Amino acid sequence: MSDLFDEPDDAATPLSPEEKRDLIPSYIAFRSELNLAEQTNIAEGQAWALARRHPDILNETFIKNLHRRMLGDVWRWAGQFRLSERNIGIDYWEIPGALRVLCDDTRTWIEHSSYTPDEIALRFHHRLVQIHPFPNGNGRHARLMADLLIVQLGGRPFTWGSQSLAEPSQVRKLYVEALRRADRHDMEALLAFARS
Repeated sequence: MSDLFDEPDDAATPLSPEEKRDLIPSYIAFRSELNLAEQTNIAEGQAWALARRHPDILNETFIKNLHRRMLGDVWRWAGQFRLSERNIGIDYWEIPGALRVLCDDTRTWIEHSSYTPDEIALRFHHRLVQIHPFPNGNGRHARLMADLLIVQLGGRPFTWGSQSLAEPSQVRKLYVEALRRADRHDMEALLAFARS
């Protein structure tokens, strides 16, 4: 299985040896097969999420359940918070508390109309990416969470650059740069990218 994890993929957070062993499909030997299996599972999770109304998505239970539905056919750790440090994200032991604060902040932004609905959903997305709660799939999960939130707020799902962000591309570079600008409290690029 070394071929699978030796292939470079700048769109994926590197996994620990223990997390790599939690791959469920035994037929996967190459990155392309893993990408296809994940994309199929994510599409099923997305269909589940968008096909029904969810009364409260701003809680740990829903956040974990959505991740499990998006990647649970591929990874045993899907829907479980990471237990190791990464080159991105907060310390793993801070994840539950940081998510509670994020959900509470988002409810406050909604209650007080602190920002436009798009900006509320994108601020939520940005902070969820910063937290990086799961071993992998964080960007895809955070984008779907933002789509669900904007729909709850009466808007339309985001277009996210109108192309796949799973593969390295110019569009992905624009997305990453928009996130970096948001790190510096400049939301304009992310607002523009999400609707382009």
